[in-house]
Amino acid sequence: MLAALTTLCCLVLGYPFAYRLVRAPEAMRNLLLMLVMLPFWTSFLLRVYAWMGLLDSSETGLINQVLLGLGLVAEPLPLLYNTGAVLVGMVYSYLPFMVLPLYANLVKLDQRLPEAARDLGARPATVFLRITLPLSSRGIVAGSMLVFIPAVGEFVIPDLLGGGSVMTIGRSIWDDFGPNQDWPMAAAVAVLMVAMLIAPIVLLQRHGRGAGRGE
Repeated sequence: MLAALTTLCCLVLGYPFAYRLVRAPEAMRNLLLMLVMLPFWTSFLLRVYAWMGLLDSSETGLINQVLLGLGLVAEPLPLLYNTGAVLVGMVYSYLPFMVLPLYANLVKLDQRLPEAARDLGARPATVFLRITLPLSSRGIVAGSMLVFIPAVGEFVIPDLLGGGSVMTIGRSIWDDFGPNQDWPMAAAVAVLMVAMLIAPIVLLQRHGRGAGRGE
């Protein structure tokens, strides 16, 4: 559930950014692409620990400091060690994996098609829903798979930002192989996770074959 929600949030946030990125001037486009890839220049663990500092539920947390300083809250908010913190960390970490495939797909879109639709009197919303969105389905599927597959087995982010209170498949496998010493259960959960990952890969392959025949 958390992996699916992460994928959906990345799609909702990543599609408008990729769409704007394609329409940006050449110089601005290169800058925005660099900003998308900038998080990869730092350690994954360092980024997660940075979010721990931002979301710290005490008065030392940066977000709580800002809220308290502005007088918006009377006491620090419990921003860390909950499902919301895990979701924020996962969306932040996997958002580039959604933006880059969408950009690669949208940048190859024939701009004569939207222009023709506008010349024929189609509204911007109609152009987007009837032309741009269907033609970018490959990028949507590819980006969703790149986010969903690693998010299913994510362990580090739920462990650090969730404090062990947010149960995920990766956390369950860790507990069964480690403290619980329940290896049969851990193996069963691992097989279930593999099955969950195979299904979207098969769907992606079928979608690619169907799109290829359509072209």
